[in-house]
Amino acid sequence: MAKTKIYDTAPKRETAILVSVISPAVSEQMAKDYLEELEFLVSTAGGETKAIFTQKLPKPEHATFVGSGKLQEIKEYVEAEEIDMVVFDDELSPSQLRNIERELKCKILDRSNLILDIFANHAQTAQAKTQVELAQLQYLLPRLTRMWTHLERQRGGIGMRGPGESQIETDRRIILNKISLLKERLKIIDKQNETQRKNRGEMIRVALVGYTNVGKSTILNMISKSDVLIENKLFATLDTTVRKVVIDNLPFLLSDTVGFIRKLPHHLVESFKSTLDEVREADVLIHVVDISHPNFEDHIIAVNETLKDIKALDKPTITVFNKIDAYKPPVETDEYGEEIKVTLEDFKNSWMAKNSDPAIFLSATKKTNVEEFKQKLYEIISELHTARYPYNNLLY
Repeated sequence: MAKTKIYDTAPKRETAILVSVISPAVSEQMAKDYLEELEFLVSTAGGETKAIFTQKLPKPEHATFVGSGKLQEIKEYVEAEEIDMVVFDDELSPSQLRNIERELKCKILDRSNLILDIFANHAQTAQAKTQVELAQLQYLLPRLTRMWTHLERQRGGIGMRGPGESQIETDRRIILNKISLLKERLKIIDKQNETQRKNRGEMIRVALVGYTNVGKSTILNMISKSDVLIENKLFATLDTTVRKVVIDNLPFLLSDTVGFIRKLPHHLVESFKSTLDEVREADVLIHVVDISHPNFEDHIIAVNETLKDIKALDKPTITVFNKIDAYKPPVETDEYGEEIKVTLEDFKNSWMAKNSDPAIFLSATKKTNVEEFKQKLYEIISELHTARYPYNNLLY
């Protein structure tokens, strides 16, 4: 009897190596954090990191980002291990991209390009898809020197003949026209969203903000009893989700927004400004922090910088330290050189002493301290509700 052949139909994961230049302004720990994040981005995009190459330089090489010796080392590894792509932790200039591609003869991505790919894969609504396409075209425009794909046939025929233009000029004109159309489309979508927000009435609005993959969607599901997608991936939530929530007969709107990230390319921030309208127009912010992450304090700074950029930093804010069940006490050194572990209680006390915003420590998955969180949220919303509707409160 013939044996049945079994074929693996699962798509093969692309293999990648990561490349980073460590400048004097960046500590080795910071560079390590960036590369861990980049590796997570590669995994989220469906790739598998095989190796990491770093080089200490005052600044990236103008022509090839890394030095010629390091580039040769990378080339030998790519050829020996049959690597599919090389991912650089910073944005590459068009000339760097072209030179590196010519040398390595494989797919070259930078951080911006990788994030754009993830965004394109996760976009669901018309707004998110339009924003992603706009950001992709803005990224592509200065890099047309290496693009020879014809976006459409060059116009010709009677009445259209002339001195002509090169293919790259044609492509550039087509992309500029497309960018203008996408910007107009976004304006229309923004107006529609603004109308939707007005139609929600004058309910108190609360927005979940935070670094990507900190548990915002889990908290939204926990409070609103909904089923928003939850994945252990960066940017799993790209579209803003809004739910009506009631705590002790007090209704409000709760929105989940796209996660923030360090070194997010500027043109991506610009393209997604309209997505952050829910944050700008919210009455209360819930800043969710993954306390189990070793660099959560850096994440807090990154989020606050983005909130400052969109003029939303001064709103009433509850800081929620999520994932306390996974918290691992960091080891610090005291004035005598003795190592001490910073317990969760130690951190709570130090945070409360340094910061005026209320803070809640919980585990959304384990449902720990959820009631305390709801009570604090209720107190803040109730106070805002009383100030906004003084007459209504006399009726209770």
